[in-house]
Amino acid sequence: MSLESAALSRVKPSATLAADAKARELKAQGRNVISLAAGEPDFDTPENVKEAAIKAIRDGKTKYTNVDGIPELKEAIVAKFQRENGLTYKTSQVNVSPGGKPVIWNAMIATLSPGDEVIIPTPYWVSYWDIVLLAGGAPVAVATTADTGFKLQAADLEAAITPKTKWVFLNSPSNPSGAAYTRAELKAIADVLLRHPHVMILTDDMYEHLVFGDFEFTTIAQVEPALYDRTLTMNGVSKAYAMTGWRIGYAAGPEPLIKLMAKVMSQTTSNPCSISQWAAVEALNGTQEFIKPNAKLFEGRRDLVVSMLNQAQGIHCPTPEGAFYVYPSVEKLLGKTSPSGKVIQNDQDFAVELLEQEGVSVVFGAAFGLSPFFRISYATSNAVLEDACGRIQRFCANLK
Repeated sequence: MSLESAALSRVKPSATLAADAKARELKAQGRNVISLAAGEPDFDTPENVKEAAIKAIRDGKTKYTNVDGIPELKEAIVAKFQRENGLTYKTSQVNVSPGGKPVIWNAMIATLSPGDEVIIPTPYWVSYWDIVLLAGGAPVAVATTADTGFKLQAADLEAAITPKTKWVFLNSPSNPSGAAYTRAELKAIADVLLRHPHVMILTDDMYEHLVFGDFEFTTIAQVEPALYDRTLTMNGVSKAYAMTGWRIGYAAGPEPLIKLMAKVMSQTTSNPCSISQWAAVEALNGTQEFIKPNAKLFEGRRDLVVSMLNQAQGIHCPTPEGAFYVYPSVEKLLGKTSPSGKVIQNDQDFAVELLEQEGVSVVFGAAFGLSPFFRISYATSNAVLEDACGRIQRFCANLK
């Protein structure tokens, strides 16, 4: 008899965490490894946020809190949505969870029954698919293409919706592709969803503040107010405020859903860390002055990586609108052989051989549901990125 449950056997470990762990393991063995697998900013949490956390500790804010967040943080989230997105919520419509991943988990566990379908555009963040499976739902992939900027097309969404569809996931800017939907593109998707009132929408806006050039970020409930009561708008402090380890994600949506999510939390995690919650209050209410300069920094890194990867033989790298990822194609490298004798048959072979030959860790595209691509996180210094992209260029040149 297997120790592993039937539910857990349906899912795979996180490929992004696995790739980063493999890179750490090789580094510990003395290998010169560059990891471009992890999805977190390389700068530190702002000082004012740290100080707020220290003050919370000294003030004794170390006890249990309300299961789904302290009132002060919910008020800060309500203010953020009004200020930045033109969305009006009450605190009773807000959920605070220990990270963005638990927000999705709580929503899916709260609402999915066996046979319920969840539409997930590919490429998708690795955990979407497996969270739906763990929650007992049926994930339905809808492929996008590089030609359409890795964005879900209205006609493809329409074709995928069935009477069993419970949710559709949107992620803009996207992990892994960096693609971000314009207002017009969101409106086209919204027009489809208006025709199917049984479908809920989860929009993952975690990379909202990392958009480049003159791109204007919008979220679907803002673009189409008629979808407000069917939309769970999710965000967090991890990416914009460099607080990945603090584990605070949040969402706002219809009050009945928020109550169900709190019910799940009452029997699983209980409250998010009290100190992290007070730090998040300061992150949202305090100075936002560093956000645009940081986005500009990432934009420069994006341009560097896109340019260098497009100079690598056989790689085509689209230019994304946001986040800190690129999602290049290796289609022209399939069938080639590395100096070790390994034939590159798919994007996983490419990623494994790149790590073995050149010491660069990336995540293969199949983990995100769309091949043959790979994901690079450019959340590191220009010097490291130049070294890594130089190694990738050399690796590609050595394939015969």
